[in-house]
Amino acid sequence: MPRALILGGTGLIGRAAALRLLDAGWQVDVTGRDPARMPHEIAAAGARFVAADRGEERQLRAAMGDGADLLVDCLCYTAADARLLLPLAGNATSTVLISSRAVYVDADGNHANSGTPPRFDGPITEAQPTLAPGDMDYRSGEGYGPNKVAAEHVALDSGLPITVVRPSLIHGAGAATPREWVFVKRALDRRGAVLLAHRGSGVVHPTAAANLAALLETVAGRPGARILNCADPDAPNARDIARIVAGRLGHAWEEVLLDGTAAEELGRTPWDSPHPVVLDMSAAEELGYQPAGDYAATVAAEVDWLADAARAGDPAGILPDADHPYFGWFFDYAAEDTFLAARTP
Repeated sequence: MPRALILGGTGLIGRAAALRLLDAGWQVDVTGRDPARMPHEIAAAGARFVAADRGEERQLRAAMGDGADLLVDCLCYTAADARLLLPLAGNATSTVLISSRAVYVDADGNHANSGTPPRFDGPITEAQPTLAPGDMDYRSGEGYGPNKVAAEHVALDSGLPITVVRPSLIHGAGAATPREWVFVKRALDRRGAVLLAHRGSGVVHPTAAANLAALLETVAGRPGARILNCADPDAPNARDIARIVAGRLGHAWEEVLLDGTAAEELGRTPWDSPHPVVLDMSAAEELGYQPAGDYAATVAAEVDWLADAARAGDPAGILPDADHPYFGWFFDYAAEDTFLAARTP
């Protein structure tokens, strides 16, 4: 039985990867600091929790044990993190480091977290230029991408069979930042209209955790040092996503497509890039990767998970509250109602 070790495996990516590998007959061990955060479904499916802090070398080595056929690092944010990964990768047949599409820059140096949104010439390949490596605070918008690049360099310069995977906006049941909540909550609140900035045309390529898991399984059988993008086979815009979520929840609303004359705070969504951000998946496909499904098929589990939690009163505390730093500004219903009431009949 092949063995997989997933560092930081109790989160969204680890959850999806563990379920896929377990279903394929793997032995799966996931690390974390708190066993209470072990998802019930992967424990029930046979995954084993191993207590290990990602920053503690001795604990990581103990978790690695005699080796693994697949090693997945979901918590590699810095060059220092990558250096701790290398001894483990030396004892694994295939290793995957989860990076991010936030490393990419356009011709003017703009990126996902810059003040000016990036403008790419077309689908982004793995050859697209990236930010320079850096070691500032990786938890900041300015530091996240440079630190990921620095981690990538350490891994790829090692000569070990480490595959760097760059996903985009990851979605799935168990997401810590479930972006689809922007539309799920509106549908559950039975809002009669949904306001969409940029006429709902914004595109930022989503990545299903289930599709990321499919790519990890592919890489497990094809070890190597490389970089691979990972995103869904389709790239829906904000309007498409609103329709998919509302349809899943059996809700219909009026679509109010806003142009540049509307107030900036109206109709904002996580997919509002003024220029399309789409990842090219050719390299993964050439490796033999086949996606688990398109956006509509793979997002259904997350929509149901969010809706079920809301209907049950959110006993596990998974839903963003009104003070959430990411979601707070997406739900100004009063401003939306004022705008709608002022429209010319």
